[in-house]
Amino acid sequence: MSFDGLFTHAMAHELDQTLAGGRIMKIHQPYANEVFLVIRHERTNYPLLLSAHPAMARAQISRVKYKNPQTAPNFVMMLRKHLEGAKLLRVEQVENDRILRFVVAARNELGDTEKVALILEMMGRHSNLFLVDEQTGKILDLIKHVPADQNRVRTLMPGGRYILPPKQNVTNPYQSLQGLANLILDYPDQVTLAHEIQGRFQGFARDSARELAAVVHQPGDALALAEAWLSHFDRPQPSLVSTSKGLAALPFPWLTIEGQAIAYDTLSELLDAYYAGKSERDRVQQQAAHVLRVVRNELKKNRTKIKKQQAELAAADQADEFKIKGELLTTYMQQIKRGSDKITLPNYYDNNRPLDIPLSNKLGPSQNAQRYFTRYNKLKASVKYLKEQIALAQAELAYFEGLQSQIELASPSDIDEIQQELINEGYIRPQQHKKQKVRISQPETFLLDDGTKIEVGKNNLQNERLSMKSARRDWMWLHTKDIPGSHVVIHSAEPSEETLLIAARLAAYFSKARDSANVPVDYLPVGRLRKPNGAKPGFVIFTGQTTVSVTPDAAEVARLRAQSKKVKGK
Repeated sequence: MSFDGLFTHAMAHELDQTLAGGRIMKIHQPYANEVFLVIRHERTNYPLLLSAHPAMARAQISRVKYKNPQTAPNFVMMLRKHLEGAKLLRVEQVENDRILRFVVAARNELGDTEKVALILEMMGRHSNLFLVDEQTGKILDLIKHVPADQNRVRTLMPGGRYILPPKQNVTNPYQSLQGLANLILDYPDQVTLAHEIQGRFQGFARDSARELAAVVHQPGDALALAEAWLSHFDRPQPSLVSTSKGLAALPFPWLTIEGQAIAYDTLSELLDAYYAGKSERDRVQQQAAHVLRVVRNELKKNRTKIKKQQAELAAADQADEFKIKGELLTTYMQQIKRGSDKITLPNYYDNNRPLDIPLSNKLGPSQNAQRYFTRYNKLKASVKYLKEQIALAQAELAYFEGLQSQIELASPSDIDEIQQELINEGYIRPQQHKKQKVRISQPETFLLDDGTKIEVGKNNLQNERLSMKSARRDWMWLHTKDIPGSHVVIHSAEPSEETLLIAARLAAYFSKARDSANVPVDYLPVGRLRKPNGAKPGFVIFTGQTTVSVTPDAAEVARLRAQSKKVKGK
C-alpha cells in the first residue's frame, strides 16, 4: 500500500513502542533528502531513517548501509547541536495525516532543559523535515529551504513560525466513522465508494480506500467491519506480496491484493525490502553523477569515432577506382596532352566504356598517373588501420556500455569500485586527497530453498575476483551471451535444472537485457574461463559453453533477496 495516513498511523505506533525513551547517539545525513538518527534504547542501536524524498518519503528503522559525506551538511550540524545525547520522549502522528512528530528532551548551551521536535511531513514533492522549538514554535532549521515566493501559504525558512499544512475538510476515521453507512447505501459500486471514502476520510490513498470499500461489502455489520479493519493497523502483520503488477508492501493481508507473500517481523523490515531497489537507484544516481558523466562522455566519443572511421572505411573501398585511373593513364600516356585538366579514355576493365579522368594541368602525364597510384596506396594502407581502430573503438564502446549497465543496477557501495576501476584504467584523474585504496565489496549472494548459494558480481572488479580468484574450478559460471552483464557463479558442480534456470534468470536480470524476453545465457564450469593478457577487468574468454534462453523476472529477484536476508538473519 501507499505510505498514506493509515500506514503512517501503524508506523508511528511501531516507532513509539521501539524507540521512545531512547537516546540519540549519532546523526548523519548521507543523502540530500535523508537523515539517519542512531537511537540507543534498551542496549540496542536503532538507525532511524527520516526521508523527505519527493517520491519515497518515509520514516522507518533502516538497516541499509550508507556512506557519510566527508563534510557534514549545515542541516545535520544544526541537528547535532540540538539533538545529540537528547532523549526521545515520544513519536506521534498529527491526526491521521502523513505527518510524524518526534518530541525530544534536550539541554541547550546553558544546560537548561528544552523540548524540540523533529517534524516529518511526507507530502510528495512538498515533503520536508523540520527542527522546531516546542515552546516558541520557531523553525530552527529544515532540510529544504523554500523561499516565500515559492510558498505563500506558510513560512518554510529558518526563523519562521511552524504552521501545519492547510487542513482539508475530511474526518479522522479513528475519531469517527460517521457517514460511512450512508456512503455504502448511496454508492453500492465499490469503485465509486472507494472514491468517496478517499474524499471524506483523512489518510486514505487510492489503494487503501479500495480495500476498505471491499471490506465493508462483505456480509455483516459494515461499521463493525470497518472498525475491525482500522484496528489491524495497530497490530500489523507485515508482508511483501508479489503480484502481476509488481511488489506491494502490506501492513496485514488484504482482500484486493493477492500473490506470493513473504512475512516480516516489523514494518521497518518490510520497507527495507520494498524500497531496496527503488531507494538504492536514487542514491546511486546522486552518488554516481561524476562517474555517469565520464561513462556517457566516453560512449558518445566512441560512437562518434566509429561513425567517422566507418565513413573513412567506406571511402577506402573506392581505392580500386584510383588504381584503374592510374593504369589507364599509364596505358594511354601518349594521348595525354600536357596542361589538360581532363581526359576521356576507354576503360578496358568495363567493356571499353569511356571513363572521364580529372587531371592536374600543372602536372605531366606520368605525374598525373603517379598521383592516382599514390592515392590508391594510401587508401589501401588505411583499410587495415581503420579496421583495427574500429575494432578497438567497438571494444571500448562495449566496455562502457557494460559499465553503464552496472551503474543502473549498482548499490551505493559499488559506485566507489566502478570509480576506482576508471581511475585504474586512466579515464578519471585520481584526487590528491583520496589516496586510500578502495576495498572491493562482496558480490551479491542469493540463497535458494535447497541451500544452494549463487553469487552475482555487480561490477567488473567484483566479477574478476569472483570468476578468476574465489570461485572453485568445478562450480558453474553463467553470463549473458554477447550482452554486457554480471558474472554469476553457482556454488555447485552439478546444479539442478531449476537452480540452473534461476541462476540464468539472475544473469539475464543483472545485464543490459534485463527488460527483454528470451535472453540467451551461456553456462560452463569456471575452469574453462581464460583472461587474455592486457584485457580490462572482468573480461574473459571461454569455449565449450551451453546456451539457454530465459526471461528475467524482477519480482523473482526481489523474492530471492528477501528470502536470502531472512536466511542470513537466522
